[in-house]
Amino acid sequence: MERLYLISFGEIALKGENRPFFERMLTQRIKQVIMPYDKNVQLKNVHGRIYCFTRAPKEKVAEALKKVFGIVYICPAVSCENNIEDIKNTALEVIKEQDYYGKTFKVETRRPNKSFPLKSPEVNAQVGAYILSNIEGLKVNVHDPDIRLDIEIREKTFIYSEKIPGPGGLPIGCAGKAISLLSGGIDSPVATYMIMKRGVEIEPIYFHSFPFTTDRAKEKVIDLCKVLAGYSGKIRLHVVNFTEVLKEIGKNTPEEFLTIMMRRMMVRVADKIAEERGAKALVTGESLGQVASQTMEAIAATNEVASMPIFRPLIGFDKIEIMDIARKIGTYNISIEPYADCCSVFVPKHPKIRPAICEVHKAEEDIDVEKLVSMCIEGIEIFDVTP
Repeated sequence: MERLYLISFGEIALKGENRPFFERMLTQRIKQVIMPYDKNVQLKNVHGRIYCFTRAPKEKVAEALKKVFGIVYICPAVSCENNIEDIKNTALEVIKEQDYYGKTFKVETRRPNKSFPLKSPEVNAQVGAYILSNIEGLKVNVHDPDIRLDIEIREKTFIYSEKIPGPGGLPIGCAGKAISLLSGGIDSPVATYMIMKRGVEIEPIYFHSFPFTTDRAKEKVIDLCKVLAGYSGKIRLHVVNFTEVLKEIGKNTPEEFLTIMMRRMMVRVADKIAEERGAKALVTGESLGQVASQTMEAIAATNEVASMPIFRPLIGFDKIEIMDIARKIGTYNISIEPYADCCSVFVPKHPKIRPAICEVHKAEEDIDVEKLVSMCIEGIEIFDVTP
């Protein structure tokens, strides 16, 4: 059976002359997530909404659309002709699909089609009375109902009682591409999700340091990418062999500067990959003051080696807030698996918290930066990760 879904978008409606571009990007993404279940899905832009007509299973459609950035609400709806008898009968069928016994309900009508002879309050009254006369165990509550029955009278009448929240934001790809520095921890997957929500296509980079870290640490990052790909579509993951860099830094850098040197090298490598991949920014999971490498001075030392902006979506978040988002998007349980990445393993006992730039430069004097960056670029592994 073909079903209709009314898809609402919020921020896109504010885009003025650019709105058709954002709507087109959203439509493409909706088709992408529905077509595995229905190759003949039909989409239509009407009155600031997208109508989705599909024979795909309802639970599959709902689950897929809940992860499409740009969508605010998904309403599984039933349509009928614009006459009051059809509206009453269709409304009754919609209510009967609910677990209604002992519940309260309210009818809410909107009538953009002003040629319809009855006004909204009259439709509410007639439909509500018809439902009450045909269903036992249901009562009216206009202030705080258990079931809200929405009726929209347009070129046809659309009736629904369910509003499934979407993630909001902007469609993937409409704001360009960025490279995300993705570890196996809690923060960087959340930062990646948040920047994707702003319409940015992400290509993550992971710095692997076998045998200091296990291959299971790399698999953990791939698992995180699978979760994130559920929101964006296929993700291209770049895995960098970082072992020789860590050895070189360990031999030639004062211990208290180890973390800062490591971060600077990571940013240099990510910056190079971003240039090659046509990305315009880097993304990290840093939160101000959370660890020694995330003070203002340490962040400034990291910024110095980048040729492009570094976005830090979590900069003002505390750990509890970040963990809450991680649980919501599905990355938390993977992130807390006990397989450490190099950022966790190579932590000095007494890290430099507020390094001066001149101190950083001196600590880096004996490192052949260009050689190490080239070595990292040459040894990259590429994984195309799908949900």
